Amino acid sequence: MKSIKNIEDFKSIIASNKPVLLDFYADWCGPCQMMLPTVEKLAEKYKDSFEIVKVNVDNNQDIAQHFGVRSIPALFFIQDGKVTDQMTGVQTETVLENKIQSHLVEA
Repeated sequence: MKSIKNIEDFKSIIASNKPVLLDFYADWCGPCQMMLPTVEKLAEKYKDSFEIVKVNVDNNQDIAQHFGVRSIPALFFIQDGKVTDQMTGVQTETVLENKIQSHLVEA
């Protein structure tokens, strides 16, 4: 699973043709850590058609601020450079997979 380390990483991922799921998290965030195995599993399952990327809010405050992240985990679905959906808090694998599927249908 990819991680965004700087603004250049962010720009190159957003510029890709694939839909993107940004997972804003922090190492100290319990709910974020609880959701990590699910996000990693889905990243592997959809690696050919969907870009799922982790964004550490402590290391990328400018990107988190750009998206208006106020609480984590925060998930942003991006298609063609635009935010198409967002969710905050712990999500189940079923909810996330349904969201991914709906974005793949639109792509």
